[in-house]
Amino acid sequence: MMPKFNRTAALSAALLSISVALAPSAMAQNAGGGGWFVPKAAQQPAPPAAHTQRRAPSPVPLPAAPADSSEADQQQTPPVLPLPPIPSMQDLPKSVAPPPTVIGVISVSGVMRQSSAAMQVERTLGGRRDALAQDLQKEQAGWRDEQQTLQAQAKSMTSDQIQNRERSLQSRVMKAQRDFRNRNRIIQEAAQVSLGQIERELVQVIQKVAGSHGMNLVLHSEQVALHVDGQDITNEVAKQLNGVLPSVFIPDANVDPEVLAKSGKMPTTADADQEAPATGPAPAVAPAAPAAAPAAHK
Repeated sequence: MMPKFNRTAALSAALLSISVALAPSAMAQNAGGGGWFVPKAAQQPAPPAAHTQRRAPSPVPLPAAPADSSEADQQQTPPVLPLPPIPSMQDLPKSVAPPPTVIGVISVSGVMRQSSAAMQVERTLGGRRDALAQDLQKEQAGWRDEQQTLQAQAKSMTSDQIQNRERSLQSRVMKAQRDFRNRNRIIQEAAQVSLGQIERELVQVIQKVAGSHGMNLVLHSEQVALHVDGQDITNEVAKQLNGVLPSVFIPDANVDPEVLAKSGKMPTTADADQEAPATGPAPAVAPAAPAAAPAAHK
């Protein structure tokens, strides 16, 4: 039997280790604290304080009567539930034993750190994240200046004028929120397009490298307590990946990946899933342990 290659498990750590998607929390940063700046509505005068009435003293609660000891024991003892018998299973006939295991180990995060394509994605999309954060800070500063100007001029304005200015500022804030969310989405989707190309190519490279060493089971090195150098194929996979995929296609900053995908003109193999079958048995890759998501780039 041919071992199965777990495509999803092999690259779950890759996407987490090189993720460049802008975390939603980064969009909420500002110089004055977290959250979006929202101008305060016109404050209504507080109602006059009601006359304080003295309350009658509350009655002193009496101690509860001691519970019956036998009743307390019955409440603490769990009930005995019925356990119906389960059917017994007969022994299965002997089947063909799997082939001898030849184990290899790999650090997917180590491969991504050496990948020139992954570094290209981080460099390009990291710059777009920084530009987005700077634009957000400038816009929030404009909101605060407008709010302070409105507060300073409120005494010489009518209630209708104040409400009109506040509605105008609120509309500006809401429009900016939509624009920043859309820019954030475009950066995230550009990262998915870029990393998807590395993901699919990495699957093939691991298969080829492991197959050349006769390995039929590849484990993540983070899950292995001890191994020898001959079993670690991290550096070899990274070298082959850089030779086959030195760079990837990244949509331009002013291009919406969704619109580009619908046009059918995206110069990437994102939809080319019909690949030639690999010769020989493909090595199985053990599922990776869940990795912690990287901190948002600032």
